[in-house]
Amino acid sequence: MNRRLFLLSSGATGLVAATGATAFALTRTPTAALLPWSQAGGSRSDPRRFVVEHAILAPNPHNRQPWIVELTGPTTMTLFCDLDRRLPETDPLDRQIVIGLACFCELAAIAATATGHRLEVVPFPEGEPQPRLDQRPVAHLTLIRDAGVAVDPLFAHVMARRSTKRPYDMARPVPAAAAAALAALSAPGLAVAALTDAGMTAEVRALTWRAWEVEAATPRTHQESVDLMRIGRREIEANPDGISLGGPFLEGLSLLGRLSRVQLADPASAATLQGRDMYRAMLAATPAYVTVTAEDGSRAGAFAAGRAYLRANLTAASLGLSMQPVSQALQEFTEMDGLRAELDRMLGTGSPKRLHMLARLGYGPDVPQTPRWSAASRIRTA
Repeated sequence: MNRRLFLLSSGATGLVAATGATAFALTRTPTAALLPWSQAGGSRSDPRRFVVEHAILAPNPHNRQPWIVELTGPTTMTLFCDLDRRLPETDPLDRQIVIGLACFCELAAIAATATGHRLEVVPFPEGEPQPRLDQRPVAHLTLIRDAGVAVDPLFAHVMARRSTKRPYDMARPVPAAAAAALAALSAPGLAVAALTDAGMTAEVRALTWRAWEVEAATPRTHQESVDLMRIGRREIEANPDGISLGGPFLEGLSLLGRLSRVQLADPASAATLQGRDMYRAMLAATPAYVTVTAEDGSRAGAFAAGRAYLRANLTAASLGLSMQPVSQALQEFTEMDGLRAELDRMLGTGSPKRLHMLARLGYGPDVPQTPRWSAASRIRTA
């Protein structure tokens, strides 16, 4: 712990001790924002709502939860993108948003098997929107009763899935069997791979940090993240999306006036410098990576990559491994072009291929669930 972090931590701890019950009220777990995790599966009598209750727990960029589900019939649904939840600065082509929506669909398909159904997913039924998403459907979803369907084994790990943003244990390498299990998720036109070679992972670690610095040093992309930060329980409860900064330590800093969006937007502030130190240490503690690469840059390829990534995340959870996307180097804004090309050369994923996902892989600590909007808030009727 460096001196700056120690001083801030000491001040926050003292404040919590001094204010007693008031501090507790401000720093307790955002229970309401976590209810969707315990409520998933409560609508078993309606398989459409059952699958949506699970699908909203899917990983997605900046936790924007960009899905809107329209119930169009007794067994049919249409998925749309909430266009206000896109990331125009860091994701100007909506590629990452498509991947998040595809994760939603794959988790819905997995949950459907627990109700005795198959879920037919038809992506972009009215055409692939270019260069950005629009009002057209992202997917049509149809539940098909199938007496022979078995519950997908990955369904048992839905509640354990996380995007673990913590340092991983560098003394525990990822086993070859785990790397093979992830590679087995590959399909025609789509490659899933685990990078475990020490030399290659060292190069990727260095590049991911440089990419983080580019995003942080570009005012408009950095501000996009700052605007989505939810500081403390009250903000998280009010807007259970975006980047949650909660817990006694961070709320203590906020109460001391040492953590705010204004300060986080200032590259020279103590809050920014502390966050930079913590993120760099986290990226450095990465023993392996997962990649998902499509054969081309189409929307269909991005959608397939998202479905595969969701399965990879659940597979990792089933093996006791942690994952976290490190997407900065894959982003399409101009300042990142050079590093994206460098990463493609490093991994052999240049055009016509498209590297859609790069994620840290290793043994990490247990972390809390991520806040979510309720399933009901994401559903509308036709």
